[in-house]
Order: sequence, then C-alpha cells, then structure tokens
Amino acid sequence: MQKQTAVNYSDGRFQPIIDKCDGCGRVVEQDGAQFCTSYLYPAEKWKLGICNFATHAKPEITVTTVRINPLKAAKRAAAKNK
Repeated sequence: MQKQTAVNYSDGRFQPIIDKCDGCGRVVEQDGAQFCTSYLYPAEKWKLGICNFATHAKPEITVTTVRINPLKAAKRAAAKNK
C-alpha cells in the first residue's frame, strides 16, 4: 500500500511558468507563484514550438492548394480507366 502525499510546488523541483503558459488549464497557484501541474520545467516544453500539454493553444494547420497540370491529370485518368 502506497502512502499518498500532497504535491508541494514551492519545494524547488517545479519551476514557475513562463508567459506562454498563461491561460492554460494545467496551471495552479501556490504561495503567490504559478506552476504547471504536468511538467517540472515549463520553459523546456516551449523550446521547440508549442507545448504538448497546453490546453489553451492549438497548433496552426495550414492548407496549401496544389496546381495540377490538366494535361497530366487527363493522362492519369485515361490510364486508370484502361
């Protein structure tokens, strides 16, 4: 049987959140500072782009249209029908 203990965010293991974390649902406030409940070092999660734990930020999906040569499309369609 394991003994459950309360998490103390101000014990030095957890680092305070950065400005990109504002508005996230995983942020808790303790002793006047805000901490992430999911990750010890929130700044590290934002180094390569968006944090995968962020509940307030969604990745941007860009849709690009591709120009198809009508002659090649007609040849491909004719080849499929054979």
